[in-house]
Amino acid sequence: MGDGRPGWRDVSLPGILAVALMALTVSHSLPAALTWVAEPGSPLAAGSPLATTYAMLGSGAACVALVFRRITPVWAFGATLAAAVLSISAGGGGVLSGVVTVMVALHALSLYRTAGVAAVGACAATLLGAALTVAAGAGAKIVAGIAFQAAAMAAVVWVMGRSRRRRRAGRSAVSAYRAGSASVPRLAAGAERRRLITELHDVAAHRLTGIVVSAATATRLTDPELAAAATRHAAEAGRQAVTELDRLAEAGRRVVTEPDRLAEAVEPMTAVQPMTAVESMTAVESMTMEDIDALVAEHIGLDYRRTAAGAPPEVISIAYRVVREALTNATRYAAGASRVRLDILAGHLVVTVTDEGGDAAAPDLGTGNGLAGLRSAVHSVGGTFSAGPKDGTFSAGPKDGTLSAGLKDGTLSAGPKDGGWEVRADFPLDPSAPTPVMARARRMADWRGSRALDGALVVLAIALTLGANLLPGDDLDPFAAPLPGLLLALLFALHALPLGWRKNASRQGLAVTLAAVLVWLCLDLAGWPGPPVSDMFLWCCWMELALLYAIGTRTQSRDWPAPVVMAGVGGLALVSGDGITGDRPAAWLVLTAVLAVPAVAAWGLGRFVAARRRRHRTALARERDLLERAAVVAAAAERRRIVGELRRTARRHAQRVVDGADAGRLDVVLAEARAGLTALRELMEQERDDGDEPPHTVSGIAVLTARRGGAARYVGLRRPLPPAVEVTAYQVARELLADGAAVAVTVTFLDGGVTVSGRSPSSGGRLRALVDAADGTLIVADDGSARVWLPEVSLT
Repeated sequence: MGDGRPGWRDVSLPGILAVALMALTVSHSLPAALTWVAEPGSPLAAGSPLATTYAMLGSGAACVALVFRRITPVWAFGATLAAAVLSISAGGGGVLSGVVTVMVALHALSLYRTAGVAAVGACAATLLGAALTVAAGAGAKIVAGIAFQAAAMAAVVWVMGRSRRRRRAGRSAVSAYRAGSASVPRLAAGAERRRLITELHDVAAHRLTGIVVSAATATRLTDPELAAAATRHAAEAGRQAVTELDRLAEAGRRVVTEPDRLAEAVEPMTAVQPMTAVESMTAVESMTMEDIDALVAEHIGLDYRRTAAGAPPEVISIAYRVVREALTNATRYAAGASRVRLDILAGHLVVTVTDEGGDAAAPDLGTGNGLAGLRSAVHSVGGTFSAGPKDGTFSAGPKDGTLSAGLKDGTLSAGPKDGGWEVRADFPLDPSAPTPVMARARRMADWRGSRALDGALVVLAIALTLGANLLPGDDLDPFAAPLPGLLLALLFALHALPLGWRKNASRQGLAVTLAAVLVWLCLDLAGWPGPPVSDMFLWCCWMELALLYAIGTRTQSRDWPAPVVMAGVGGLALVSGDGITGDRPAAWLVLTAVLAVPAVAAWGLGRFVAARRRRHRTALARERDLLERAAVVAAAAERRRIVGELRRTARRHAQRVVDGADAGRLDVVLAEARAGLTALRELMEQERDDGDEPPHTVSGIAVLTARRGGAARYVGLRRPLPPAVEVTAYQVARELLADGAAVAVTVTFLDGGVTVSGRSPSSGGRLRALVDAADGTLIVADDGSARVWLPEVSLT
């Protein structure tokens, strides 16, 4: 945390504490020191010069350790614990000094380290308090009372540290979310451009390539029959290419003139992303295995075998692309493919296309986007992709930050295949579903999130009240007999447990706490030996106020009677005390009116906070809407630009191919098909990554993974998420890609949150801290895969 050197903020608090605690120690020790000077033979008890020296040394050492609480919070906490032993053992002001410094160190530990580490620190502080009490020779009840009091203080400090950690993470996430908003329209335009380029590559470019290959072969061999067949093929394929380009142009015209339709396709900032290959293909047509059969049948002489009966539609669509691209590349760079296989192996659909090499028919026609696009498409559905020499080990992926085979101008293209070439795609067929591992992750997240904070409040309430009653005092000991002690513990628990319901059932929780007060009042009237309900209510009324605040934040204004009821029941508890004499009904009215002031204030504060949260959510929703509109405009403008260029270049050349074929001019066909491909390639090559940071959103993961040579896979129903969750998911994906491995990152939308899965980085400290600050859970499997669960909560 930080640069390893303390700043002025790190030094200022320990400095102030050092001055205050030493002054306190001296003020507590001065009377005893004067007595020791007057009577040199008196024992060196608490407050003696030696004890004061111990206390001041302990306080000084603790304050020095606190200077490093942000940089090394674990070591600072350990050193503070050791110094507290010295301070507390000295007695007097040293006890308060030790308690304060330990609590400050524990707060820093909760703020700068994970929930588990902070929980261990809280337990250590509690055990230290109990151990020092035992060392002082105290009885069992006093030890238990001190332990409960220490646990209460540790719980509240842990809650404060964790809450501040979550708020800091939430504010940072919202800042990153807003900082990335400027790039959203540009990325929306890029997404539309990539989608169109994918369609152009998958349809028109393939048809024009086939025309060039067949026309070039017929021209080279000067075979009249072959030339006639090439001419017929050119006329048919050219018309199909013209039709497909017209379809794209018409779709672009409709979208530009009807922007509401594009608005339905472009999601808010949280979902602006490059359209995946799955979406692009399924938007054009829904493929079946029979479509692949028909595609292969167009190539005469292929050894084709399909044992796969079926697969999910999105997998079939990408498998179709793989086969078509591989067949086209084999025709373009070699003598054509020799074998195609579609098999089911171990629950996977495996697609293999092989050629035997040979002379390249048209090696200069590649766009450089084919294999790289296939790899991204296959990864987007959780598969793996490889392409390379038939007997080699090449896999289409990054190596030292570059693509190592067929590299041309920074893009991947198929090179010469003198020894044969094989393209292989492996698709898992098992549907993605929540696993027991993720169910466990969700349960683990509960104890460090908002439920954990509620649990810590329950611990605080029970431990504080039990500890206070276990310590010796002027009143009767309620734990002198087992039955009253057990009943008292049950009443404390009944009164405190509803704090754990304050988020989801705050009204019911308040009803239970008030019922506990009324039961206690009845026991008082029956003459039980426990503490009076009036004392209990004065000590514990903060619980009712906490529930009133929760009611104000969670419910509607019709719950205004809640503070009145709380004040009335509290008035009954107070008026039953021995200190009230005279007219008790009148005293009840007065006490109820007095209690109504903090009760209404707590409820009103909850209402105020709820209104502020609504305004915050409304502002974010407005920002989303504005960004969505800007993205729609940018995407429409980019589509309009590309459609205009298609009409001026590729579409014109495709029509001239048809005209040349109808006229029997094979030379014109070949020249215009090449010109059309060149125009398409120039249009595709306009897509270059400008290197700007993508928006820190779930959809920005697609851009991030593409830059690392991988692909993002989205599973489940996409929906907008709270900004803090969006940003955290992006940052988690960035950490999963930190080692530079070109792997797929999978984002799964589940009820109540999302999971982000990928390869665990070699150093997972940053990832674990990131997930912890978002109240999430990280699970790393034995194979090195990591799964992160992020609950769908607002951290701000």
